[in-house]
Amino acid sequence: MANQLHVEVVAVEEKVWVGEAEMLVARTTEGEIGVLPGHAPLLGLLKEPSQVRVKLAGGDQLTYDVAGGFLSIDANGVTVLAESATPASPESR
Repeated sequence: MANQLHVEVVAVEEKVWVGEAEMLVARTTEGEIGVLPGHAPLLGLLKEPSQVRVKLAGGDQLTYDVAGGFLSIDANGVTVLAESATPASPESR
């Protein structure tokens, strides 16, 4: 699937979520970034605290509260390397 983005959300202790998505949105210290398949390579520092949103095929979305860490985009997809990443509560989305 060329229109899918491989995403890994990883915290210090564990892989939180791994899968294919249509888009990832994260807030870095430079501002909010949307990542689609084919995005140019990038390494960004995540704003602390913030949220990472993973938009899945079919319109579903996963949201994680993250603290610290980095966002790494390469030819294989995007990896969120956070100090902590927990599913966001519905009222904070």
